Amino acid sequence: MGIVKIGDELHEDLRRVSTAMCRSINAQAEFWMTIGKLAEANPTLSFHEIVKLRMAQADAQSPACEDA
Repeated sequence: MGIVKIGDELHEDLRRVSTAMCRSINAQAEFWMTIGKLAEANPTLSFHEIVKLRMAQADAQSPACEDA
């Protein structure tokens, strides 16, 4: 785990959106970073297609989650 320095404006955006999405600030930042990483790796996919891809990956991993 590391520390990422971000500007005050972005931190405020994270705080606001994380509250609306019922996520911690760290979870919201991780979500945005993950989506951004996937968007860069898959420039032809829309946001909704990326989310569907993540959902499919989560479904494929769900048996492992049940064991936890």
